[in-house]
Amino acid sequence: MAHTRFLFCFLVIFLFPARLPAQTDDPDARPPVSRTDVDIVMRAAQILNSPAKWNRADNRVCAPRARTFSLYCALKKATEQVGRNFAHRGAAMQETRFVIEEIAPQASRYHHRLMDYNNDPATTFADIQGVFWLVEKHIAMRLANQRAAPPPH
Repeated sequence: MAHTRFLFCFLVIFLFPARLPAQTDDPDARPPVSRTDVDIVMRAAQILNSPAKWNRADNRVCAPRARTFSLYCALKKATEQVGRNFAHRGAAMQETRFVIEEIAPQASRYHHRLMDYNNDPATTFADIQGVFWLVEKHIAMRLANQRAAPPPH
């Protein structure tokens, strides 16, 4: 009996493997937003609240005890502090990427939108703070639209 059960399990596992959704890194992913995403952006703006705290040479490696922060690392740290696990394509990160696409003249040339915008010599500290403000407004607008949308059938 145990041998038969083992054989059955073996056949199920190896002949009919579960179909898991493919893991993709979709640069245009638009995950649902929540109030937490607004809080993440507000916290990131606090983390990066002065030019002296701005790391203009981002490499997307965020040191745990850093004293300066790029746009990417401020968002990453804020995500971790607000209590969620960091996701590279999380809603706050993605909305920031979309804002950069809208406002940065060189955005089409950026390979990594957050890093390249942060490191662009034309980007000022005021621009970085403006991005946080715009992202907060974008997320708030999406939240309002999500609430107003009729429930799916």
